[in-house]
Amino acid sequence: MVDDHDLEGLDPYELMARESTRLEQFFSAASDSDWEKPSRCDGWNVRDLLAHLAATEDYNRACLEGTVQQFLADVGAKGAVDLASANEIGIRDLDDRTPAQLLDLWRTHSAQNRDAFRARDGADVDSSVGPYPARWQAFHLAFELATHADDVHAPVAPAEAADREAWQARFGRFAIRELKPDLAVDAHDGRTHVKGDGVDAELPDDQFVLAVAARLPAGSGVDAATAAALSVTP
Repeated sequence: MVDDHDLEGLDPYELMARESTRLEQFFSAASDSDWEKPSRCDGWNVRDLLAHLAATEDYNRACLEGTVQQFLADVGAKGAVDLASANEIGIRDLDDRTPAQLLDLWRTHSAQNRDAFRARDGADVDSSVGPYPARWQAFHLAFELATHADDVHAPVAPAEAADREAWQARFGRFAIRELKPDLAVDAHDGRTHVKGDGVDAELPDDQFVLAVAARLPAGSGVDAATAAALSVTP
């Protein structure tokens, strides 16, 4: 059983709601020129990232409905051969929508799916790896939403920054234990130490969160092998 003590006391559904609100407020205030600005995701502008969020809700619904394998087969039939190509197909399928339509689509489906995940708390949902705890999946989704909020530089109030970084770091430690059990993970004084399988790195939690999200900038001082080991992003 995966050690999930780092998640104790956190409400993943509330975290999802907070990050969804942050993104909704950012997108609602976007001007025509803002949609064309590059995001932190290579090759995606702000509009592309919103389309990605909207498309991803179809996968989340499949998790809730137990139809993930059919969803993957349908995306494969459109030409997807890996996650990157599947993501691109999801974005391009929504090229006919205006930003306002995309925002309405994502806002509606994300709220519905979030409520449905909360209702399944304590039970499993479907996933690409089979049955998976709904609560853990919600943490993954909250982290993804927070990462994408940062990808478009959605504002974070100074008063919430420390708590936000703390829960992301706590999730990161859980995710590494879950996906890379050969690595030992320890936390102390706002830092995270990961050791094993050729890795021995201690990072401040702000840098650790970037590593977990595969968002370390060039010149971070973290070598490529260590960065790959710390990332839990496919």
